[in-house]
Amino acid sequence: MLRLFTDSPRVAVMKGPHDYREPTEIHPLVERALEALDVSQQIIRPGDRVVIKPNWIKEHDERFVGPGHWEHVVTHPMVIEGVVFWAAKRLAGEGSITICDAPQTDSSFATLRQYCSLDQVVDRCAAAFPNLRFSILDLRPEEWHTVDGVTVRKTSLPGDPYGLTHVHLDSASEFVGFSGLGRLYGASWDLAETNGRHDGTRHEYLLSRTPMDADVFINLPKLKTHKKVGITCALKNLVGINANKNWLPHHTEGTPAEGGDQFPESTFKARLEHNLMGAFKRRLNKKLVVSRGFVPVKKLARLYFGDTQRVVRSGNWSGNDTCWRMVLDLNKCLFYFDGAATPRRTPLRYLAVVDGIIAGEGNGPMAPDPMACGILIAGSHPVAVDCVCARLMGFDWRKIRLLENSFKMQQLSFVPFNPKDIEVVSNQPAWRGGVDQINDTFSFRPHFGWIGAIETNKPCVA
Repeated sequence: MLRLFTDSPRVAVMKGPHDYREPTEIHPLVERALEALDVSQQIIRPGDRVVIKPNWIKEHDERFVGPGHWEHVVTHPMVIEGVVFWAAKRLAGEGSITICDAPQTDSSFATLRQYCSLDQVVDRCAAAFPNLRFSILDLRPEEWHTVDGVTVRKTSLPGDPYGLTHVHLDSASEFVGFSGLGRLYGASWDLAETNGRHDGTRHEYLLSRTPMDADVFINLPKLKTHKKVGITCALKNLVGINANKNWLPHHTEGTPAEGGDQFPESTFKARLEHNLMGAFKRRLNKKLVVSRGFVPVKKLARLYFGDTQRVVRSGNWSGNDTCWRMVLDLNKCLFYFDGAATPRRTPLRYLAVVDGIIAGEGNGPMAPDPMACGILIAGSHPVAVDCVCARLMGFDWRKIRLLENSFKMQQLSFVPFNPKDIEVVSNQPAWRGGVDQINDTFSFRPHFGWIGAIETNKPCVA
């Protein structure tokens, strides 16, 4: 097992303001959270290439339009700026800081950049640290233009200027021996591409080289519920470093009776939808010119089969046995391979800071409801961070496949500790101690496909 640069399962949870109205309160909160880990002198060195990876999944809550509806969906720019300042001080005038992500393919990076004032953030950082190099990157190779969820046009983008990293996890993948191979669904209707990359002991991922080549990788996720894996924090945020989302299996086609996790039950409607809509998708695959004609068909189908915001489909439920495997695989890629796709000779220096000032509950990750928590969670190991996040949200981490299986990896495991080793430090007494000793937690509402499956039995009072 390759040791991480710091295998410390210590996690800092800091209580602060419940909103972002006072920027002067956010920076000190970031400082307190990171300094409580007692690793700053080890993590960042002058001359380092620091890569900061926020959660820029969507430029707005998809139910609304406008800059006032994004604070609970993406990592807030004040948190990003606070982490940049913290890192920049420790670079001592030498090195670079790159802020980058590969948002959802149908996101508008230009709109996100405007809503979150990203250029102003970089300008302030550059003015404060003139000897450092700062940049913002959209890592996506293309942006999809959709009409009612149907892709009708694709625009090529520059992507990562440093190129791509093609990692062959192969026999070390969590998909080895998975019964759903051959029926995996990725990000588009091209099932052949997804399943061509995951077959038997062949399991491949295409990643952006900038984060893979970083000296220091700082993960900045949002604290949210997630329809396919339960929660999205440090582990799930790595979806944003990949360069082809269709190589990422999200669910297995079919009903449970057919060995799939696309639907929670093998009802007549589920079987009909799988067969009928699947046939349309296969016919229209890669035919963007005629795919617009599928829009009215999809509208009619929604009337009969139900809207995705109210009906469970596409693996959006607690029985999804596919997506967690992909998430763990991506983390294996980051921790075990460098930008040349060769095994790392020295461990990656890694930090995670989770923005929970205003978090997201319910139909996450793209359409959650805001939950004002006023917390930042920081750590040097993603599994420790995510277990603490789940507990704080009022969930039992053992009931979340992604977290439970993190401790069961047989090949290329990046978790060198047991759950009981996780130590929580906090400015709130009720949040100190072991992960299962955290009291006075929040009571997040899960995605509706997860209700009743992951909540803790202990009443939550925060």
